[in-house]
Amino acid sequence: MIETLFFLSAGLFLGWSLGANDAANIFGTAVSTRMVKFKTAAIIISVFVIIGSVFSGSGAQQTLGALGEIDSLPGAFVVALAAALSIFMMTKLGLPVSTSQAVVGGIIGWNFFTGHDTDLQIVIKIVGTWIICPVLSAVIAFLLYKMVKRFINKRKIHLLSLDHYTRLGLIIAGAFGSYSLGANNIANVMGVFTDSMKLNSIKIMGILELNSTQQLFFLGAIAIAIGVCTYSKRVMMTVGNDIYKLSSMSALLVVLSHSIVLFLFASEGLKIFLESHGLPSLSLVPVSSTQAVVGAVIGIGLASGGRNINFRLVGRIGLGWIVMPVISAIISFIMMFFMQNV
Repeated sequence: MIETLFFLSAGLFLGWSLGANDAANIFGTAVSTRMVKFKTAAIIISVFVIIGSVFSGSGAQQTLGALGEIDSLPGAFVVALAAALSIFMMTKLGLPVSTSQAVVGGIIGWNFFTGHDTDLQIVIKIVGTWIICPVLSAVIAFLLYKMVKRFINKRKIHLLSLDHYTRLGLIIAGAFGSYSLGANNIANVMGVFTDSMKLNSIKIMGILELNSTQQLFFLGAIAIAIGVCTYSKRVMMTVGNDIYKLSSMSALLVVLSHSIVLFLFASEGLKIFLESHGLPSLSLVPVSSTQAVVGAVIGIGLASGGRNINFRLVGRIGLGWIVMPVISAIISFIMMFFMQNV
């Protein structure tokens, strides 16, 4: 039991890191514009990320599992810890990074060390989403900004009423984004443990039954919530203030755009519906909350003329996205060598 908890601690640390870095981005723009208090944001994220993780987290897990099925607890421990350490280093630098990229890098490092084949088609599929995610978020934010600005100018809404509607919208969109984050990103936190750790199903109050995967996802979601509450404020300010100065309405559109993108990459029901009607759909892949937020902020900036976008910071963030999976893969490989030989 103690050994199992020790190995699982790496996944919990990874969940904490995700909460400290990625999950904070849901309300980063709202908190930085003082429309929502940090305490309120942390509570909303914590509640809805748990709900999304437990009840809708299985969709994105399938693609990640295809990249590498880790069937031993020590292997899962190493991959999760390598990803968490990579994220923690970037978080200390105040840079918003991708948990998805860190986990993918860790899995690839494990594959190299153990001699398992890495499916290049799956890698290309996942890397493709890293490009599509911020671009799609930027496009959605750009279009929403133009539509909302035109609507406000046409209706001539009073500033006090607009402020009230914006604050309410930020809370609703934040709750939706938190749910989508849990549904999409919990696979990053606990996905590597689902093949190596099997738990008996449990019933809560004789009504709600949680299987092994849902129990692991619940524990990971709790760790995310703790990360949000304890260490997320610094990254919130980087995304919300430093890339581009946002108005309260722009902050709402950033949160909404980000939430839509995460939902599109996480909803198994939506994918089935679109494919059954012969319509194109996106892959169910864990994507980066950070990439979605940064893309949305840039989209708002471009819609506003693009004059005040901090492209130097955008370049630093982009470099972090490129370096992250490489660092995680190297750490994973070294740790596997250490565990096997030392």
